[in-house]
Amino acid sequence: MSDMIQPHGGEKRASRKEVVGVVLGAAVEFFDFSAYATFAVMIGNAYFPSDNPFMSLLLSVSVFGIGFIVRPLGAIFIGSYADRAGRKPAMLLTMVLMTIGTGGLVVLPNYESIGVAAPIILVLVRMMQGLAWGGEAGPATTFIMEAAPAGKRAFYASWQIVAQGLAGISAGVIGYVLTVTLTPEQLASWGWRIPFAFGLLILPIALYLRRHLNETFATEKDSPAQTTGSLLSTVFKDYRKLVLLGIFILSGSTITQYFLNYMTTYALNELHFASGTAMVSTIIIGLCVVIFSLLGGWMADRFGRKITIIAPRLLLLILLLPGLEIINTYRSATVFFSVITVFAALQCISGSGVLVVLCENFPKYVRSTGFSIAYAFGITIFGGTAQIVFSWLIKITGSPVSPGYYLIAANILCIASVILLKQRQRHGAPVPVKT
Repeated sequence: MSDMIQPHGGEKRASRKEVVGVVLGAAVEFFDFSAYATFAVMIGNAYFPSDNPFMSLLLSVSVFGIGFIVRPLGAIFIGSYADRAGRKPAMLLTMVLMTIGTGGLVVLPNYESIGVAAPIILVLVRMMQGLAWGGEAGPATTFIMEAAPAGKRAFYASWQIVAQGLAGISAGVIGYVLTVTLTPEQLASWGWRIPFAFGLLILPIALYLRRHLNETFATEKDSPAQTTGSLLSTVFKDYRKLVLLGIFILSGSTITQYFLNYMTTYALNELHFASGTAMVSTIIIGLCVVIFSLLGGWMADRFGRKITIIAPRLLLLILLLPGLEIINTYRSATVFFSVITVFAALQCISGSGVLVVLCENFPKYVRSTGFSIAYAFGITIFGGTAQIVFSWLIKITGSPVSPGYYLIAANILCIASVILLKQRQRHGAPVPVKT
């Protein structure tokens, strides 16, 4: 069997090795965000020391959220760049930005060393990383979808979510090893920097692989002039309804995923598990992402996008509150791991269809721009605030189950938006959606 893929719509051929290169680059970027979420408590103590542990944690996850604020800027400028110059140069640019941002986390002194300058620089570093990922999602997802063989678009797109799982597994394994080999003092002082140093070492490999990509995008003869202004004008004029629905669809998917990412902090602060036990949750969720995202991608190609998105999410709605009650009643590691496995499985089966159904509804010449904007604003609005809302809800209600109500509301919005979306599953160019 040839290792070359014949994509849809006349794009150039791309090898499976190149698709792996795109996924690896995305995995490294997700790894950075996973590592920050995993070590949020330590980072909070390093850069926001306070007599109130909750305040340190809240400030730390707030900086995590700041990285999301600039994502729409990355989506607008780098996403549209991919529709003008091609997917490859856009993905190379995001790798360079991420390298700078990750390097900053490795070497940035803490508050004790340089005072208030430390958290200020930390904010700038997170903004750099947020800009990179804001511009990464559109070009990378469209590249993979355009490279997919007929009937396998959702399965191939699901590898973008698999990248998140691989990143989570790596962050969890490294976190677990660090917690069992270092003292709490060593981990708080410098050990939390090790995952970011690991990511910094992998980035050059991803950059090298992306330099040798075959471009999947070629400007169509009947496409309008490709400038950032014209692309944005087209998206917001002709596809604004699709962008809004995309943002709302991402609400349930994003908030649920970031709640799963929050489980390490939840296990430490609410269930009072040992650090090593809490870190295992990151590994379990990562494994679920890898396994069930691929299953969800296959199901979306086999049974259709909408049913694969809606059915698991409806079941998740039913199980959320009972699952959280069980976790907090028994406070057993076995029960905790079992419940979050079910949550993660349902979330990931549903998530694969979300990526491809949004991406394939935009025509090729604005595909990266349109998808990037919907994705970035969805992640910024719902993902960037998620951990802040979780911490705040638990604090004001005193109930560790309270985030469940927020998840239920978001998932209802997601399901309603999917129902309203006009499904256009095509092996060629999508049908434009006018508003």
